[in-house]
Amino acid sequence: MDVVEGKLFYQGRLQKACVGIEDGRIVSVRKVLDGDEHHDFGDRLVLPGAVDPHVHFRDPGSKHKEDFSSGSLSALHGGVTCVLDMPNTIPPVIDASSLQEKREALAGRSWVDYGLFGGISPRTDVASMASCHAYKVFMGSSTQSVLLSEERDLARALEAVGRTGKVVSVHAEEEGMLQRMDERSLRDHESCRPREAELRAVERLMQYRSQARINVCHVSCPESLSLLRGSGMSFEVTPHHMLLDSSMDLGAWGKVNPPLRRRADREALFAAFCSGDIPMLATDHAPHAHEEKERGFGEAPSGIPGVETGYAMMLALVKRGFMPLEVLMRAACSVPARTFGLNKGEIAEGRDADLVVVDPRQLTRISARRLHGKCGWTPYEGREALFPQAVFLRGRLVLRDGASVTERSGREVEHA
Repeated sequence: MDVVEGKLFYQGRLQKACVGIEDGRIVSVRKVLDGDEHHDFGDRLVLPGAVDPHVHFRDPGSKHKEDFSSGSLSALHGGVTCVLDMPNTIPPVIDASSLQEKREALAGRSWVDYGLFGGISPRTDVASMASCHAYKVFMGSSTQSVLLSEERDLARALEAVGRTGKVVSVHAEEEGMLQRMDERSLRDHESCRPREAELRAVERLMQYRSQARINVCHVSCPESLSLLRGSGMSFEVTPHHMLLDSSMDLGAWGKVNPPLRRRADREALFAAFCSGDIPMLATDHAPHAHEEKERGFGEAPSGIPGVETGYAMMLALVKRGFMPLEVLMRAACSVPARTFGLNKGEIAEGRDADLVVVDPRQLTRISARRLHGKCGWTPYEGREALFPQAVFLRGRLVLRDGASVTERSGREVEHA
């Protein structure tokens, strides 16, 4: 048995204790434990690895933006030990053969554990893709998305997913309410994709909530929260919709779908998150190359990178007193794991030993040149973050003193 000792987040609070690990899983949590190998981190925090249920690693088809190796390395350095990757790649993952091809192409290339979404088009045989970890539906068009906006197609898809028992994550924007115009600013982009489009899509999903396990992606306005609370549907909010808004001088670097909204919207989402009113944090990591974002605003693609910075920024906000640690641990770790059937997300006996070690005295400023993704930029330049000093993946020390110390050992996850 190996032992990790430190100030653990265990049973809802921080306490000095030891974690015993065998065969990649936590077998014991005690004040004192002896083991074959003992990692003593003193008063540093030992937290669960984050689970990011929404990333776009652009692999296959757009490896100049990101690939699975670079994206997963970026996740590792951000304290994220498991990601769920979206299907809108080139080609899209919308049938059994494309799912299998992607699965084979990714084997042995990831630094963290991962699951794969299966996308649903009007022609997708949902049952044939039952080996995917979860399903994805785009009600509104977005980057390389596979659109499913007609009511008949949506109803058929959600009913079919319901029979599998798996989660379906939904990009909720009403396609018919999205406008096409010559966009020149973030405010223009917001006008083209109005909040009413999100609200209408969420309202449509309400009628299917008893038929399928629906997760609403990247909620961007407080009115959607009002609809979703108590609905029985899960939902997620991104760091960028809580920390950035359309009044900021970001240009195309802040262009994303759904769009950044007004300052009041951002502040309302952040307040709801800090109070524990939002169940899940998801980065919607969606990088584009530097030269692509430097095009004119209207031509620049939508998407913001965030898998390396999201958890680390939120930990810094905990340090600054904006929210209790337990709120972040639920939203970034235990609730995503539970929602998507992962044996991860908390320090408890029987769980995967995915652990992140953080020194709360080591606040740093985010710098794009020190990040590990391919795109080479971040909208969070200069913001505070608490990056991990060590990371354990299934009990194996994979990052120490800010550097990876092993070969890639991430693997595809199974439902718990």
